[in-house]
Amino acid sequence: MEFLLDAFGEAVDFLRDSSGELGAVVGLTLLVAGIATMVAVVLGVPLGITLGLGRFRGRQVLLTFVNVGMGIPPVLVGLIVLMILWSDGPLGPLDILFTPTAMVIVQVFLALPIAAGVTAGAVSSMSRDAVEQLAALRLGSVRRGVVVVKEVWPGVTAAVAASFGRVVSEVGAVLIVGGNIKGETRVLTTAIVQETRQARFGAALALGLVLLTIAFIVPPLVIVVVWQRPDLLRSPKAILGSIVAAAIPLAGYLFVYIRGAAHPEWWGEGDWTDANQWFWAFVSTAQG
Repeated sequence: MEFLLDAFGEAVDFLRDSSGELGAVVGLTLLVAGIATMVAVVLGVPLGITLGLGRFRGRQVLLTFVNVGMGIPPVLVGLIVLMILWSDGPLGPLDILFTPTAMVIVQVFLALPIAAGVTAGAVSSMSRDAVEQLAALRLGSVRRGVVVVKEVWPGVTAAVAASFGRVVSEVGAVLIVGGNIKGETRVLTTAIVQETRQARFGAALALGLVLLTIAFIVPPLVIVVVWQRPDLLRSPKAILGSIVAAAIPLAGYLFVYIRGAAHPEWWGEGDWTDANQWFWAFVSTAQG
């Protein structure tokens, strides 16, 4: 019992004394998970709608892949992506292994089946009358998808929340392709692994509490906001505008982080020991 109390005390001390380092890790965690979730939802929701409504050759095969992907071991996905991005692999010349970009890619592969599968399940639960009315409208693919999203918006919201939960709490795949490099690719889950290996249980517990807080707050927040404002999912312009508005700054910050990590000479004057500290200072400081 004393050991546990000591660990909780160390966790409190860690949270109080390491705000800069902790903020950098949390920032990178949210950045990578946010971009991966967005890409997975943009690709997975239309795929789920197609699988839920469509009756075409190969549909069962695609559904099988999606269902398998929802439960595939993350370390296996990480290994496959690692081999693809390895120097001798098909995408080796891109030289993005052990960078946040590689972490985003592997998390997209993990979240996409979740987004597609949950959406497909929601669409499949539509009443026969709703499906027949939709078919009678003879809409194009895009307009039909918008109508379906309006009809099953709680399921789509759940798909977004589940996708984020999948990637923000994942450790095996990002550890393989990111390398857990301090100041470059260390996120909350890999930091917990690192601290545990060094028997720094207080720090690991503190990081775990932060991760748990994020996992508890963000997905329910998405659900509550959309539940209170379902009209947000009834406007194609609002949906597209939200995606673009979120994607532009996230993509811009990811580009700045990657380029800045590769060129420390760009950091300017400051007491930064690694790229994470520099980037968090950059993000936290008013620009322009």
